[in-house]
Amino acid sequence: MNAILVDAPNAPLTYRDAPDPEPPPHGAVIEVRATGVCRSDWHAWVGHDPSVSFPHVPGHEFAGVVRSVGAEVQAFHGGERVTAPFCCGCGRCATCRSGHQNLCDVEYQPGFDGWGSFAQYVAVPWADVNLVSLPEAVSFEVAAALGCRFMTAYGGLVDKARLAPGEALAVYGCGGVGLSAVMVGVAVGARVVAVDVREEALALARTFGAATCVNARDEDPIGAVRDASDGGAHVAIDALGSADTCAQAVRSVRRRGRHLQLGLLLGDEAAPPVPMFEVIRRELTLLGSHGMQAWRYADMLRFIETRQVPVEALIRARRPLREAHPAMEGMGSFAAEGVTLLIP
Repeated sequence: MNAILVDAPNAPLTYRDAPDPEPPPHGAVIEVRATGVCRSDWHAWVGHDPSVSFPHVPGHEFAGVVRSVGAEVQAFHGGERVTAPFCCGCGRCATCRSGHQNLCDVEYQPGFDGWGSFAQYVAVPWADVNLVSLPEAVSFEVAAALGCRFMTAYGGLVDKARLAPGEALAVYGCGGVGLSAVMVGVAVGARVVAVDVREEALALARTFGAATCVNARDEDPIGAVRDASDGGAHVAIDALGSADTCAQAVRSVRRRGRHLQLGLLLGDEAAPPVPMFEVIRRELTLLGSHGMQAWRYADMLRFIETRQVPVEALIRARRPLREAHPAMEGMGSFAAEGVTLLIP
């Protein structure tokens, strides 16, 4: 198959021939029709993720067609249009049996624990647990754009933070996951305050329904969020993943509010100082969110359809697979807007 391989941390991403994957007995091989380029892929590329071994094929946001299945798979036979969450669960451990397959005791992440979707084909384990059948109305490109950034924002806001209509939501960082959070917040009926340092990103957030946009280069974002939300957000998200934005988001929350951490904190940012005095004094709730289970996709797709969430508008660039290297470089410099897709 044609694939993007990287031989060592920070080495060039090269387009070359690689062995086709074989499905494990419980798994499937998917012919990739579209795959997203995510900042998590960038973290893996530069060596921030210890689970990654080299040579490596990145990529974890994908959609395509089932090419082959293992002997134990019952729900899929080949030819089905599918996607899958990046956090694949085994379906057998106690955590999976409780319904939280995204937190599986032996979780497998394509593009991290094994070769990913920057290729013609990608293997998905435990296919009956993790593959999601796509309605005909959902294109491969939209399905790829849903995971991991949109589904992480949806799962975090709807399932973890339980954002309610009329509440104030502050979103720090308007990249792919931040803009997804803006969309979800607007669709829920929240008043959204978007924070970034790039006018282009804020313009997109405004297009997607953010009521207030704050450029953190020009003004204190904490004060601006508090002013725009009558004393503080009910929910604040660090969608970027930095010590500064994490602390700013926590300090933007009103009394008894919720902070939701969606942006990955890795490398030098892995153990940020959190203003715990504020957490105690104002009785804040700190929440983390790690993707979403495959069985929750049906509700998410229904949410998108019934509330007319313009997910396709998140897709700001489409590149052929062989252009993965410049696309990944854009993740490191925060140059990319919205979601960039690679098309094998």
